[in-house]
Amino acid sequence: MPTPTPAQNTFNPASPQAAAAAAAKAAATTNTGTPGANQPAQAAPSSTASKDQAVANALREISHIATLPEITLKIVSIVEDPSSTAQDLHNVISKDPALCTRILKVVNSAFYGLPGQIGSINRAIVLLGLNAVKNIAIAASLAKLFKGGQLTPNFSAKDLWTHSIAVGTGTKLLAEQMKIGLGDEAFLAGLIHDIGIMVELQWDRNKLVEVLEKLDKAGPTADMMAIETQVFGATHQDFGSALSEKWKFPKSFTTVIGFHHRPMDVPYDQRTMAAMVFVADRLAAQIGAGFKGDTLSNPDIPADVLDMLKLTQDDLTAVKAKLPDAIKVAETVLG
Repeated sequence: MPTPTPAQNTFNPASPQAAAAAAAKAAATTNTGTPGANQPAQAAPSSTASKDQAVANALREISHIATLPEITLKIVSIVEDPSSTAQDLHNVISKDPALCTRILKVVNSAFYGLPGQIGSINRAIVLLGLNAVKNIAIAASLAKLFKGGQLTPNFSAKDLWTHSIAVGTGTKLLAEQMKIGLGDEAFLAGLIHDIGIMVELQWDRNKLVEVLEKLDKAGPTADMMAIETQVFGATHQDFGSALSEKWKFPKSFTTVIGFHHRPMDVPYDQRTMAAMVFVADRLAAQIGAGFKGDTLSNPDIPADVLDMLKLTQDDLTAVKAKLPDAIKVAETVLG
């Protein structure tokens, strides 16, 4: 199977420059016609300015409520600094015995599939590299963010965490099927793709309930992102990609989060991971793994996405067959 070009870390869809370009394009192509009064998707259009304001308000409000642990953000900072060494990373992780334990639990699990046992963080860094250990540290720290009771009959934070694990697992299996490596990066990309829904939950729980209730009433082809735009002024892609920037995650993750519902809008040489998450998102929905409300309006996997990834229907069948058992292993490791 030919290998597609892996996602690069140069495209930043959530940057001010990108927003300005989008605004300029919108201004240059303004439609002078009057939209129909009963068209929900057009009833409350969100300008770039109002969307950016909604995102800024959300991040400001939740900044004191929940974030990744300071040590995890420090790990990200170290690994993203080209001058950092393996010893720098070891020095930080070794100060948190609980995180050390969680990382080693992941590394030594059947999910990661390494031969033999790794008994120290130092050994894990030597064998896997700084980037892989960083991704495992983030994954091991995320579960505590997905807390909250049942918001509606069809949604809870636990449902979203189950879905996130399923999509992370599916993205990792796709990377293996495609033989492109990047297993830990693929898993983390899938795990964090819907983090914007948690931003919505923590920013304004009542508005998220409104979105979910409208979603339930709209029926099986409801467009969650159109409803989010009407209620919040932005979508979970917008909120999530901004949070990724705030956490100083690699730009490739910001791209995945911001474009996991429309990967073909990403420049060709940078869209692989977003497209893989898009596919895994739908495979997870097909097997009923957790929340699937944001895929109702677009449940199919288009041929152009499969062609870009060089995947066949047989490949999808093989990944889908492995997915339930692999999810169970991941849930055991991450909780």
